[in-house]
Amino acid sequence: MPRLLSLVLAVVGGIVADLGFPGADLWVLSFVGVALLFLALGRDSARWNSLVGLAWGLAFFVPHLSWTAIVVGPAVAIALPVLEALFVALFGAAWSWARRGAVIWRSPVLQVLGFAVVWVAVEELRSVAPFGGFPWGRLAFSQADSPLLRLAWLGGVPLLSAVTAAIGALLAVALIAMREVRVLRTLTCLGVAVGLIVVGLTVPVGTRAESGTLRIGAVQGNVDMDEQDLGARQARVVDDHAEGTLALLEEVEPGELDVVLWPENVTATDLAQDERSAKVVDGAARALDAPVLVGTIEYPSKNTRFNTSVLWVPGEGIDQAYRKQRPAPFSEYIPLRELARRVTPMVDSVTHDMIPGTEPGLVTIDSERLDREVGLAVAICFEVAYDWIIREGVLAGGELLVIPTNNVTFGRSDESVQQLAMSRVRAVETGRATVQISTVGVSGLISPHGAVSHRTELFTADGFTASVPLRTSLTPAVRFGRYLVWLVSALGAFVVVAGAVGARSVRKEERGKMLG
Repeated sequence: MPRLLSLVLAVVGGIVADLGFPGADLWVLSFVGVALLFLALGRDSARWNSLVGLAWGLAFFVPHLSWTAIVVGPAVAIALPVLEALFVALFGAAWSWARRGAVIWRSPVLQVLGFAVVWVAVEELRSVAPFGGFPWGRLAFSQADSPLLRLAWLGGVPLLSAVTAAIGALLAVALIAMREVRVLRTLTCLGVAVGLIVVGLTVPVGTRAESGTLRIGAVQGNVDMDEQDLGARQARVVDDHAEGTLALLEEVEPGELDVVLWPENVTATDLAQDERSAKVVDGAARALDAPVLVGTIEYPSKNTRFNTSVLWVPGEGIDQAYRKQRPAPFSEYIPLRELARRVTPMVDSVTHDMIPGTEPGLVTIDSERLDREVGLAVAICFEVAYDWIIREGVLAGGELLVIPTNNVTFGRSDESVQQLAMSRVRAVETGRATVQISTVGVSGLISPHGAVSHRTELFTADGFTASVPLRTSLTPAVRFGRYLVWLVSALGAFVVVAGAVGARSVRKEERGKMLG
């Protein structure tokens, strides 16, 4: 393939792949975007293919993460897409090495499998590095509306990404076979691709209540963006969420709800120190006669803070707290601050670096109606993208998944709907009903099979009550998820190393034929 054509295919592929994610939400195009990358990586040079991967990665991540510019400005925001695109460049080189071996090189089936395994291994790598990783944009998160979604119950995000990558590779191999007029191979690849899409519908996702139902309220209080005084705006956020909580009394009587869910960062102050906000929260909790899970901030020292969800019991105050385990680098805290300051002085606007919590995301509520404690698995905002955080919360005893988030700084971008899609994947992966509750939207109640109800709009005040099923059984994805990650990562490394080593024997064989 001419070099220029491979670069064009890579750029088009990255753009098309992004259209498969929420926003355009044309999930089929994720397969097409991957197929174009497979074709673009047709040359043997690892150096060239790393450039091709970089081109695909930039074309994908620049629009996909464009909402970051709203927070840190366009000059700084380009650094994150470039960093993530470098992982696709690494994939391009790794795939070149992997397929050089005689085994993969001569087998279209193994090419498809190897491509998928190496892709997922690189996704796992960028989910942990650098600075704790940034798993946004994994292929699995494009499939919330696809029949493939149910595969998350079986193998979580790694399996869902692997099958998405495999379907893309199958489409590419089918196109190559078509050009070579190999009718049987073309039809076989297309048939297997369709079969993989349909097979997701056969996965037995459970949705019934296994340990009763929980009566919940959820409040999206909105944020008054016209208020210029920051202190007044923050106070208004607390008041608006309290007002939205009182509005739930139009649907329920005091004492009917087991818990009321508020978003992340409803208070930008420490509730243990802010008497005014504490009084407002307690007033709302007393009126509903129900505990409130509310997002707040704790300041353990002069220069640090925790992003926290606390359970406020009416008349008593803070009963439990979950502290965010994965703060966002260069947003909630500034690594390499002196170096970052040379790039932009905006880093100094983060005066208190957020530090990570150390305990799993679990908050328990004492339900008089059920006569027992109920575990809520909690992941704050971007933590919904991290497999291990979600898995730990469920393994610790979470029967319902709660994702409190604050999307106000991202405006009307695709960030909110991208996050909702992740929550839908997590609902299926964990077999748990899930509530994503945001200050400004998008919020929603998600069933254990991924369907959304009570969805809210952006920048509106809204709320809802619902009876949600509580579930205690563990899905295969939760039970074996950590082992699957190790297996895929090890297998990906093996495929790359085996291909690179095996390439020597291929070259020797070719040289032998030439000499003969």
